[in-house]
Amino acid sequence: MRFSLLFLTFLYGCSLFGQEEEIPYKDAMYEVHEPDTYTYAIEGEDTLKMDVFLPKGTTDPARPVVLFVHGGGFAGGTRGGETHHGFCRELASHGYVAITMSYRLTMKGKSFHCDQPAENKVKTFQAAVNDVRGATAALIDMAKNIRIDPSQIVLAGSSAGAEAVLHAAYWAPNLFNEESQLLPNEFSYAGVISFAGALVDVEMITDSNALPTQLFHGTCDNLVPYASAAHHYCEPGDPGYLMLDGAYSIAQYLHELGKPYYLHTTCGGGHEVAGTPMTKYVEEIVDFLYNDVVQQNFRQVHVQINPDGISCEPTRIIPCAK
Repeated sequence: MRFSLLFLTFLYGCSLFGQEEEIPYKDAMYEVHEPDTYTYAIEGEDTLKMDVFLPKGTTDPARPVVLFVHGGGFAGGTRGGETHHGFCRELASHGYVAITMSYRLTMKGKSFHCDQPAENKVKTFQAAVNDVRGATAALIDMAKNIRIDPSQIVLAGSSAGAEAVLHAAYWAPNLFNEESQLLPNEFSYAGVISFAGALVDVEMITDSNALPTQLFHGTCDNLVPYASAAHHYCEPGDPGYLMLDGAYSIAQYLHELGKPYYLHTTCGGGHEVAGTPMTKYVEEIVDFLYNDVVQQNFRQVHVQINPDGISCEPTRIIPCAK
């Protein structure tokens, strides 16, 4: 009998030999609860909500968070889109608390093109930033109830949402008006992920506020520039002429500062890159979250996707040919 027990123990041990242990925040190892919806603010006629996806069975009392902001030109889109919820479920399966939020669509029913005055575009960015920071403040208040770590909140956004999260991460609150949503003085986001977004001025990033930053962009995005150019490639005389610094310019600036970044370039890609990472490049996003945010490894990464041999020339200041 003793021999049989030893033999079974040996077989059991051998069955595990060579198997890699699953790692929280790196591997998809959890089932996910159906989302809970919370109201985080009421702004005039807008009731602003967020859908919170929690992983099942995690023991960590303070889990990292990804707060996602949808696109839609500040005029449309919804936090509850199938792709957005699917993206959050995938992140939650790795152990993250994943959230998709609504915000004020201040351009609803309006143009956001070259006829919209640049100052209104800037005000639109600011309103979205205030909402992102408002949602963040609500999460800080809820931290114990939903078991999150307020020091590990990562922003992610697509298109207009990417512009919102980049500015929320890097636009100094003291440059806003008195209605600006203030966060605790010691607060800092843990990272930011942009899908086809840009900043109005890359020099918003400083040596002291630089964060781990992941940037997905296509070199032929004719709405939001990959490098530095006017929004929608408006002409200097247009009311909506507003220079923007896109993913390449942001990554270059972070490189000069000696700060971490993860640039993912689709050579010849257009504005569709605002959506494709949520389904096509989740593995790369989780790699960034685990290595650059959770593990706090220093990396400067540039990945180029170039299936058709298209040039990845980054200095373009005119739109690609249609």
